[in-house]
Amino acid sequence: MLMRGVLNRQPVLLFDIDGTLADTDALHLEAFNAVFGPYGHVFDRARAARELLGRSNASIGAQFLPDERPERRAEIMAEKEDVFRSLAAGKVQPLPGLMALLDHAEAAAIPVVAVTNAPRANAELILHGLGIIDRFRAVIIGDELPHGKPHPLPYLEGLRAADALPDRAVAFEDSRAGITAATAAGIVTVGMRTNLGHDDLIAAGAALTAAAFDEPDVLALVQKRLGGD
Repeated sequence: MLMRGVLNRQPVLLFDIDGTLADTDALHLEAFNAVFGPYGHVFDRARAARELLGRSNASIGAQFLPDERPERRAEIMAEKEDVFRSLAAGKVQPLPGLMALLDHAEAAAIPVVAVTNAPRANAELILHGLGIIDRFRAVIIGDELPHGKPHPLPYLEGLRAADALPDRAVAFEDSRAGITAATAAGIVTVGMRTNLGHDDLIAAGAALTAAAFDEPDVLALVQKRLGGD
């Protein structure tokens, strides 16, 4: 259903946003604790990596606010995102090597797509803050689809937006849910070590892990999958 018509076999790079393009997860943790604390939930970074990061707001609300009406859950999650945006404004910095990789993609006419479970306002704040929003062919928002990550649908939509097939794609993710989604879509995935360690990322399905986008193993994988100079 998603792969209608004939797709080009052009390469594509797909990126999660939070914790992947920029290490914003400490700010999310602060926002979660500010809003969820009164409901009896306090998270450290390890617990947040296990139970929160990469998941859709709907699934987080259902798990941690089960006694609230769905409308109230949505209000609480919106409050959390408001707090996050106030914390993140003007503070986001790219992970090492990101800009060079995006420059390479632009020079080689390789499309790049963002695939995230974050609300669109968050995604656009970070992409504008990094000054890279115009580089992306599309920004795919999990909560705007019938299924967010860990379902593969967001990544399948990312491939569709670039008229690409998974055998010439590379995804970059930092969460279990994101890696699960990308690999289920057939995309080889690099796990970024902003929150989870190497073993956890590999166990989730990452082909390799990295702390920066310009590490030799990352560049070799991109060259192998995408080709070009």
